[in-house]
Parts: sequence; structure tokens; C-alpha cells
Amino acid sequence: MGSKGKRRFKMPSGPTGHSQPQVEQMQSQMEQMQAALAAQVVTGTAGGGAVTIEMTGDQHLKSIKIKPEVVDPEDVEMLEDLIMAAFQEATDKVTALMSEMLGPLAGGLDLGGLM
Repeated sequence: MGSKGKRRFKMPSGPTGHSQPQVEQMQSQMEQMQAALAAQVVTGTAGGGAVTIEMTGDQHLKSIKIKPEVVDPEDVEMLEDLIMAAFQEATDKVTALMSEMLGPLAGGLDLGGLM
């Protein structure tokens, strides 16, 4: 019987195939890309510009603009649909921007679930 204090398996000390300076360089590049994404602003619109949403590249909502003529107390659902459509368009643009900017760092990996 083995001692409880001993490790049977050794954990790798670092990512396989990468030296510490390479990992640090990749981390630095990733941080720079994330900062660049945060500085980007995309716009999503719906209803021919009746609703406009601005979102940063790191998915923070900056603003929502609604033209007064689409505010109808009798048809709130239409306004809700326009807001959702504009938000979805902005989100899709952010996802495309992330893929474009971070893709080279991923080395061709599918990062769909991470973005």
C-alpha cells in the first residue's frame, strides 16, 4: 500500500510544446486584443433605423436610441421586437469582430463557445 502523502501522478509543469516566454507572449497579445475589442463600437439597427443600439466589442451596451414615432402605447410589442432585433444585430456584429480580431491568436481553433 502506498503512502497517502505521495503523489502517484505528476502534473505537467506547463502547456505542452510551449515555453514560458511563448505563453507570456500569447497572454500579452490576448490582453492587447481584448483591449482593442473593448475600444471598438458596433451598431445594430431595426425598423429602418427606428431603433439603434451601440455595443462595444467586449459586449457592453453603450446606448439605445428610439425614434419617437415608433413609441406607440397601443403596440408595445412592436417596440420590444425592434429592440430585440437591433440588439441581436449588434451582438452578431460583435461576434464577427471577435472572430476577425482573435482568430489569428486562436490558430484556427473554433472559439464559438468562448465568444
